[in-house]
Amino acid sequence: MNWTMLAPVGLLALSNVVMNVAWYGHLKMPHMAVWLAILMAWVIALFEYGLAVPANRIGAASYSLAELKTIQEVLSLSAFVLIAWILFDQRPGPSQIAGFAFIAGGAWLVFKAPFG
Repeated sequence: MNWTMLAPVGLLALSNVVMNVAWYGHLKMPHMAVWLAILMAWVIALFEYGLAVPANRIGAASYSLAELKTIQEVLSLSAFVLIAWILFDQRPGPSQIAGFAFIAGGAWLVFKAPFG
């Protein structure tokens, strides 16, 4: 495994944590004006793009676009669970875990050799 396979995963993992903070962090401040929450989220998202764009450029050397998107989605969901748990003390229940398992199965199919 070389850096063009590992670096995108690390950068996408970090970018998804940052993006989930941008999407949901403002909910910890319900009295903040909506326009200010939007501005704050956009500033955070700008930093996130600084991680995601290089991750995809580097990753394109080793992964197909479908594989890169799948990595991003799995990491986004993982980051969401972390942020929901750490910031909001919301743990996934049995239904969510089952749904995440189906998503993981779909991700496995993307990386599996083509059928037939």
